[in-house]
Amino acid sequence: MTGTLAEKVAAQARSKAIAARVLTQAGVIQPFGPVTLVGLVKSLRTWGMGVAGGFTAVAIRFPDRVGIVDELGELTFREIDERSNALADELAHRGVREGDNVALLARNHRGFLDAALAISKLGANVLLLNTAFAAPQLGEVCEREDAKFVIHDEEFDDLVDRAGLSTPRLLAWTDSPVTARADRETVEQLIASGSRERRTPPSREGKVVILTSGTTGTPKGAPRGSGNFEAAVALLERIPLRSGWRSHVAAPLFHTWGFAHLSLAMLLGSTVVLTRKFDPENALKVLTEKKCDSFVVIPVMLQRILRLPKETLDSYDLSRVKVVAASGSAMPGNLATEWMDQFGDTLYNIYGSTEVAWASVAQPRDMRAAPGTAGKPPVNTIVRIYDLDGNEVPTGETGRIFVGNSMLFEGYTGGGHKEVIDGLMSSGDVGRFDEDGHLFVEGRDDEMIVSGGENVFPKEVEDCLARHDGVVEVAAIGVDDDEFGKRLRAFVVLADGKKVSEDELREHVKSNLARYKVPRDFVFLDELPRNATGKVLKRELHEIEA
Repeated sequence: MTGTLAEKVAAQARSKAIAARVLTQAGVIQPFGPVTLVGLVKSLRTWGMGVAGGFTAVAIRFPDRVGIVDELGELTFREIDERSNALADELAHRGVREGDNVALLARNHRGFLDAALAISKLGANVLLLNTAFAAPQLGEVCEREDAKFVIHDEEFDDLVDRAGLSTPRLLAWTDSPVTARADRETVEQLIASGSRERRTPPSREGKVVILTSGTTGTPKGAPRGSGNFEAAVALLERIPLRSGWRSHVAAPLFHTWGFAHLSLAMLLGSTVVLTRKFDPENALKVLTEKKCDSFVVIPVMLQRILRLPKETLDSYDLSRVKVVAASGSAMPGNLATEWMDQFGDTLYNIYGSTEVAWASVAQPRDMRAAPGTAGKPPVNTIVRIYDLDGNEVPTGETGRIFVGNSMLFEGYTGGGHKEVIDGLMSSGDVGRFDEDGHLFVEGRDDEMIVSGGENVFPKEVEDCLARHDGVVEVAAIGVDDDEFGKRLRAFVVLADGKKVSEDELREHVKSNLARYKVPRDFVFLDELPRNATGKVLKRELHEIEA
């Protein structure tokens, strides 16, 4: 056996051993009776590892366990499976076929899962739409992706009208009485009339098309195929989620991070607790009243919670919550340590992108030891830093972040792909590793400016300003400068009741960073423009005058 082959065999053996250990610790590997095991094997063989297969399998493993809790009550995994069968039956009668793209514009509730599962069981593709889309964006995306059907919440009815879509429509959630909407069929009506019998698997697995954030341009579709154990093991190896937990998923389900936890729920058999809209104090109430073990968020949600009065924060006991899993945008300033100081060292920060999924995980000890870090790559994941010529840079030097794992996307639906080097895909960010192997993300590779001949990344300056006592949040962009060519302009949101001058903020940056990194000017705002996943819309900042 050659050395290279021997190394590959040894690596595979180690990977299998790690997977077995991680899945056993998480409670995924459990003793089941022979009837259940036969059903599981048959389900996964016929349906695959995607959403349809995963939820069919979990309904066999834990049929009577509560799978979803939302504003309408509870549903068991058996009920979830049967509801999606009925909806798939009715959608098929309305012309949805294998390979079709079906757009889903819905908040976090049972109707989202009903629709996503039903579409997948038909072998069609689920196009997950951002609830913060404007009408032109919505229309452009649905036309580009050739959506054959649109399923949306009633609150978006006018939005879909203004988008000019002529495709058939279905309401996933209604705020008004059903009888008042005789002109529009609802998911619940179709579930009530469809057959709940097990369906025959399609000849192809449906894909999930997740859209990029579109913070700098039109969102692109990033399709994903069936799920896999490697991806789950990568997360569970660094985040101690357990089978049977109750998880409040506050992150939007249409986003990579929120949808990932639906996938983990079907693997772990955990109960997903949902609310349609995020409210800071209500989130704390849900965590305590619903007895949640984990909390899935985007960083801006943590920011909004920490802005509540101290007496309000102290009134909620989150000692039952063992994992707070955050992803979707950068963790600004001292947010991680502030959260942990208030609620305990249970915060896990996940770095990745729509295209590469997760690349690194910062555990509480990482963020204590190296504030601002994005953590370390989990098992089955490779992260390297390359320069512009495609050469790997030394430890400590900044370069482009490239990732290799089992979740890399397949290329944009409209054509095009991310750059790939040595089998690793660009995340679109720049960063560096420190001597202890901690990854630090310094910003988007297309946001860097050259000021006076020096490279400046906005994130470093944003983090510096966010650490000022009077600053709640901040974003910076590059603008023209007569002397230096480019300088940063900072957009700042001050804490309630705080008065901070431009000169004070300028001195704060100057005392912590190089002079050429000091913003040229400051613009004070009541809030930063963000999309539904919490990312700052910098294209809108460019339209604001200083």
